[in-house]
Amino acid sequence: MNTLEILFYTLSAFAIISAIMVLISKNPIHSVLWLILVFFAISGHYILLNAQFLAIVNIIVYAGAIMVLFLFVIMLMNVKKDKEPQKQLLVKLIGVIAGGSFLTLLLALVKQNTSFQGRDVLLKEGSIGLIHPLGQALFTDYVVPFEISSVLFLSAMVGAVIIGKK
Repeated sequence: MNTLEILFYTLSAFAIISAIMVLISKNPIHSVLWLILVFFAISGHYILLNAQFLAIVNIIVYAGAIMVLFLFVIMLMNVKKDKEPQKQLLVKLIGVIAGGSFLTLLLALVKQNTSFQGRDVLLKEGSIGLIHPLGQALFTDYVVPFEISSVLFLSAMVGAVIIGKK
C-alpha cells in the first residue's frame, strides 16, 4: 500500500466520521462545524485527484461562505432545546427503516458497479484539475443541473431573507 492510498483511506475515514458526527450532534452549531471538517476532507480528495482548483473552490465557497450562512441562519432561528417537539417512536422507526433501506441501496449499487464511467472530457490524462475542461463540461453537458442548482440557491437566499425579516 503506497502513501497515496493511505492518505486516501485516512481522508475517507475522517470524512465519514465527521459526517456521522454531523448527524448525531445535539447542538446545531457543532453540526455545522463538523460539516466544515467534512468539506475539508473532500477538498483533500480533490487534491489527491490533482484538481487543485476544485479543492480551493470547495474550501472558499462551501466551507467558507455557505457554512457562514448556515451559522447565521441557526443563530437567527434561535433554536431552543425546550421548544423542540419530541418525535414519536413511530417517526423514529420510519426514519431508521428509510435510512437503512437507502444504505442498502447504496451498498448494492457500489457492489454492482465498481468501475467509474464518466465523461471523456473530464478524464483526459493531464486535464483533470484544469479549469477549461471543467467549464466546458459544466456549460455544455451539465447546464441543466447547473441552472437548477442556481435556482435552488436563489430560493434559499429568498427564504433566509424572509426568515430574517420576521
